[in-house]
Amino acid sequence: MGYGELPLEKRLKENIKNYRLANLYKIESLKTQMKLLYDLTGIKILLTERHGDKMAAVGNFSDFVPDVVDDPGRKLRVANRTVGHIYTKEDEIVSGKEGLAIEFLEQLIQMWEMLGEEAFINRERAVYIDEVDGQLKKERYQLSHGEEEDVLTGVLNKTFFTERMKSLDKSEIVPVAAVEANINDWKFVNDHYGEEESDRLIQIIAQIIKEEAGEEYILGRVDGDVFHIAIPMPEEGEAKSYMERIQSRCNNYIDNILSPSVAVGLMLKDNVEEKIADVFAEAEYKMFENKFEMKQNPAYQARLHRNIK
Repeated sequence: MGYGELPLEKRLKENIKNYRLANLYKIESLKTQMKLLYDLTGIKILLTERHGDKMAAVGNFSDFVPDVVDDPGRKLRVANRTVGHIYTKEDEIVSGKEGLAIEFLEQLIQMWEMLGEEAFINRERAVYIDEVDGQLKKERYQLSHGEEEDVLTGVLNKTFFTERMKSLDKSEIVPVAAVEANINDWKFVNDHYGEEESDRLIQIIAQIIKEEAGEEYILGRVDGDVFHIAIPMPEEGEAKSYMERIQSRCNNYIDNILSPSVAVGLMLKDNVEEKIADVFAEAEYKMFENKFEMKQNPAYQARLHRNIK
């Protein structure tokens, strides 16, 4: 499933892990509030990222090394995930204000969590609305112009590919090879390099899929990172050879940023009573098995992360 096609509820649950404190807060504003607390009570405060990187401090924490695993301090949580840690030094607390200092700090953390969650939800909702609106405009344009092709890749879009498969079922042609090709770590590319590069990854792989296909192959992009290929009456071993070629070309593709890779699955429709849609569903299981094997490969992981510091 493409990133932009995730339901809002699911993306709110998953996407918070991609946020840093600077995505949720104006750090200087937090530091001003920390300074105010220090001036009133004498409590020193250090704010770190979830992994321990120091973000803001009031007081001397130069020799302090945060250990967010064994000594997490006070956790700052947004959308049920820890986004930061708060450490304190209480050696200068004004006498008689110990209780006030701790109460003030706890109230401050609660306010930060509330503001962080509000910022996160509003940002994700705005992006989601923009993406849905863009997708609706694209679909309306395609329907009004009778377009069969996916705009980004030039293969059949999901609607017309589905119609072609229904026609293929009615023709009672057998056998038909059903191949699913799923882009590996497309969301990883989207998260780390942006939408332009993730679109370019789709286009690279689509071009390979098209160039290796025979004239009679029916190609469709049925989801953001998923292609279906139907091969009517394939020769023995033809579909397997096709999958091997597209995987080999992806694995050997040279690019300064991208590391194209696809997981593939194959099933054969050999009974006229079968629906090709059901055969593709079975091919999806085979694809997931292949994806699991590929993503365990250290060489693939090294290639994928080679530009990530």
